[in-house]
Amino acid sequence: MTQATAYIALGSNQGDRRDFFDRAVQALQEHADIEVTQVSSFYETAAVGGPPGQPSFLNAAAELKTDLSPRELLDVLLEVERTLGRIRRERHGPRIIDLDLLLYDDQVIQEPSLTVPHPAMHERWFVLKPLAEIGPRVIHPLLDAAIQDLLEQLDQKLQEALPVPGQEPPAATGITEKLPANDISGSRISLSPREAAKTLSRELTGLRALVTGATGGIGRAIAVELAKAGADVIVHGRRKDVAQELVSQLQENGVQSQVLLADLAEPDRCRQLVEQAWHTWNGLDIWINNAGADILMGTAARWPFERKLNELLAVDLMATVLLSREVGKLMKAQGHGVLLNMGWDQAETGMEGDSGQLFGAVKGAVMAFSKSLALTLAPEVRVNCLAPGWIRTAWGTGASARWQERVQKETPLGRWGTPEDVAAVTRWLVSPAAQFITGQIIRVNGGAVR
Repeated sequence: MTQATAYIALGSNQGDRRDFFDRAVQALQEHADIEVTQVSSFYETAAVGGPPGQPSFLNAAAELKTDLSPRELLDVLLEVERTLGRIRRERHGPRIIDLDLLLYDDQVIQEPSLTVPHPAMHERWFVLKPLAEIGPRVIHPLLDAAIQDLLEQLDQKLQEALPVPGQEPPAATGITEKLPANDISGSRISLSPREAAKTLSRELTGLRALVTGATGGIGRAIAVELAKAGADVIVHGRRKDVAQELVSQLQENGVQSQVLLADLAEPDRCRQLVEQAWHTWNGLDIWINNAGADILMGTAARWPFERKLNELLAVDLMATVLLSREVGKLMKAQGHGVLLNMGWDQAETGMEGDSGQLFGAVKGAVMAFSKSLALTLAPEVRVNCLAPGWIRTAWGTGASARWQERVQKETPLGRWGTPEDVAAVTRWLVSPAAQFITGQIIRVNGGAVR
């Protein structure tokens, strides 16, 4: 008996979407009656319809060779979804995985819970684009047209719908009719190529993050960068007005964002912060321990050595340890997560003076702790530590000419680092692209090696 050729769509807008795709394809490949012969590239598209504020979708298509009937194949797809943890709640809501039957040879099927080919696939860019990549000359049995031709027709239609400068954009082009049970992710997504291009780099879409000390400097830059990458971000700080202003800025990226306030010098408040944050979005995928005591500016600069040390021990070290352990346990039980702590490049090499002794002792401890925690939480949770060098935060902006000269002399790249430099490394380090990186100290210091 000749095997049938079927095409399916994959979609996800929750959690580690690429990992869900990989696991779904692996599950299908392991089925005795299915061979996965092609998988397309991944395409990201914004969600249209359903609850407001949904994360963007990652989409793909796959070609299968199978001995199963269309009904049997659909049952297998639904079983893989259930195995991966999909729970069908509200219609058009977020979901961790969709596996949807598009085509099965040249068959045309009209049943209450199974329609092949999908009745709206020719109107959906996020379906046609990956499908055309692996089956450009496959014929739609009802429209008698190749998939590539249908994509080109849709591209032209959507380009014609783009607004003329100065005019209001047209309404969203999503399909609004009710769809059968095997519909394409049920999300009513339709994007023009121009809209799709805007979202191709949002690799953190659907991930939930918290950044401590996010209201200024490096923390603020990290929160902004994560939101640009598509992550939902909880902003931690101590000043509600400043934190709320940042939340509004982050939400302009189409992500969710909320404020949680806490004084991290108090251990009980650290534990409460983890509990509140975890329940805000029913789990977290990324936790950034960026908060640190400022002992270089204002009245704190005139504190005695012992008081400065106690402040650093409480906020930079104790809070980092407590927060990391608490959220690390939850992430390990959850089965995934990324923790990132903040060290200092010269903790390893040494720096003269009180500041060198203070930050060297405290940040050196954070770096050593991070390595041990990485071993404790592996393989479910990745833990790394950034070690920024001379970064132009508020202190650097107002530093004396002597310090300005010293920074340029000690930095091979010849300039101060910026909070955005640290944020860019953070974005990569918490992303799926760095999934084999854990237990590492990553210097962000323009090449300084002393």
